Amino acid sequence: MREPISRDARLALELALTIRHDGNGGVADDLTDPAGLTAWVRTHSEALPDAGRFTADAAQLATVRDLRAAVRALFARAVRPGEPSPADAARLLPVPEAVRRLNEAAARTPTVPVLNWPEGTGPEVRQRPVRGGDDLTSALAHAVIAFLASPDRDRLRACRAPRCVRYFLKDHPRQEWCNPSCGNRARVARHHRRHRTTA
Repeated sequence: MREPISRDARLALELALTIRHDGNGGVADDLTDPAGLTAWVRTHSEALPDAGRFTADAAQLATVRDLRAAVRALFARAVRPGEPSPADAARLLPVPEAVRRLNEAAARTPTVPVLNWPEGTGPEVRQRPVRGGDDLTSALAHAVIAFLASPDRDRLRACRAPRCVRYFLKDHPRQEWCNPSCGNRARVARHHRRHRTTA
């Protein structure tokens, strides 16, 4: 049975999945230039501030790519004792550095306390973002932090299919791959290995 995915989990996964299998045995990066970041942000307009009017520049691309490197390092830690994605195995940031980058990104848009005190209830304080910071990177970092601190993190896995570099949320106890095509590729590879061994 498929469990619902929170908006934060979806956004955190989508950021990590901008590194993907290219279909030819290599790795593709959807965030190689500002146009790629612009397109990616605009497809996530429901979760990101001002996404419809967003146009990335080189500085924003660099900060989002730094954040993504931290996210993938923290995802690799979250899937332990399993192996990380093959795309991350050789170039992971150290966890303390990844945590530092994530926290710095989250702080790029400062917040202020806002008091609300409706008639008949006690006062409550909420944090409201102050506009003018790096809203995109901060919003992404906030989503990643919320995801990593949630129970959804326990469902995070790295796909074990050959050539796949994706992370996914496990929907049922026997799920090993991010999607059916990866399952098919893994079964074909296993079949070829068995027949090579017996030949």
